[in-house]
Parts: sequence; C-alpha cells; structure tokens
Amino acid sequence: MTDRKAQLAANLAQVEERIASACAAAGRKREEVTLIVVTKTYPASDVRILHQLGVCHVAENRDQDAAPKATACADLSLTWHFVGQLQTNKVRSVTSYADVVQSVDRAKLVTALSAAAVRGERELGCLIQVALDAESGERGERGGVAPDGVEELAAAIDSAPGLRLDGLMTVAPLAGEYAGRQRAAFDRLMEISSRLRAGHPAANMVSAGMSGDLEDAVAAGATHVRVGTAVLGVRPRLG
Repeated sequence: MTDRKAQLAANLAQVEERIASACAAAGRKREEVTLIVVTKTYPASDVRILHQLGVCHVAENRDQDAAPKATACADLSLTWHFVGQLQTNKVRSVTSYADVVQSVDRAKLVTALSAAAVRGERELGCLIQVALDAESGERGERGGVAPDGVEELAAAIDSAPGLRLDGLMTVAPLAGEYAGRQRAAFDRLMEISSRLRAGHPAANMVSAGMSGDLEDAVAAGATHVRVGTAVLGVRPRLG
C-alpha cells in the first residue's frame, strides 16, 4: 500500500467511526447516512485511491477543476456532486459529468440546467441550497435561497424537463441568528425539509454537515454529509 493510500485509508476509517458513533447516539442506522468526499483541490489520483477504498460519492465546487478530473476518472463507478455556487455559463460543462447539483438557488439556474440536461439526454438530480442567513427574497453570503423561497423553486425544478428534485442542502451560516449554532441550523433545515416532503415526497435527501460539524448534522437527521479535510487533509492554498 502506498503512503498516500495508507493515509487516506486511515483518515476514512476515522471519519467512518465518527459517522457510526453519531448515528448510534442519534438512534439511527449507519446506512441512513451517505458520505460524500469533497475532493476539491486534490488530484484525480486521490479520487482513484478513494474509489479503491470504497468511496462511491465525490464532490467538487469549481467546474474548471472538476471537469478534467471527472474525465480522468470516467472509467470509475462514481456519483459526482457539484456543490459550489454555479454560474449559468458553466452549466453545460457541469451537466456533462455531475449526477447531482447541490447548489440550485434561483429560477434562472433551473432553466439553464434543464436545457443542458435535455440537450445531453441526462436526468440531473437537484438539491435546493437553503441560505439560513438570507432575508426573504435574498441570496445568502455563500449562495442559497432564503427559506421562504424554497417551495417556489421546488415547483420550478419539479416541472423542468431533465431535472429531478432530490431535496435540500445547506452550509452552516457564518452570520445571522444561526452563526456558530450548527445544530440549530441543521434542525431548521430539517423543518424546511419536512414541509417540502409534504408536497414532494421523493425529495428526501438532506445534505448538511462537513468535517467540523458532521455529528450535529447526523443528530439533526441529515442523509448526506460532505467531508473534505478530515479525509484528504488540510487543503493546499489556491494561488
């Protein structure tokens, strides 16, 4: 086993133990939570090692990094998630490799994703990014739609050809009433998810929690956690 593979295997084992412990503490089954490894800034060789170690879901947040990486790993059976803020001029590229876009936060983006998915003859999973720091009608500092805009956006996705409404995503806010209160933020997301599922029962995916707060997300009921640093190490600085 190479040094890098051994390092990633050890890190994955630690994250797995954290998720399993969090599930046990919350009275949940381990299989209720899916680990997505965020591979941004790391090379395709790491993605290959992760796949060898049993990782099935990977995430990226910049198309210029993700597109070549996905091409280099096209022979692997992976589910690719796009988790970054997405500009409409990048949509055609992103829909060529992403299976799920977790950062849908405006109607214009829904229209662009739908057109690209239809053109590419693909069905694209969509999560609505909820900004818990946003006022009504506004977007959050890190992207996302205000909670009161979720239902309208859900209806748009649900009626758009080529798109599938899978659920919700959030990033714990750095400002506002939920700053530093990750568990409260994730509990709020679950309330919004419950309302969404009343009208869209299949939209049951809840993506929340990262390396520093995955336990809070699992305790609240998240179905997916997005972990980067705890698996891959401290990220190199981008130039």
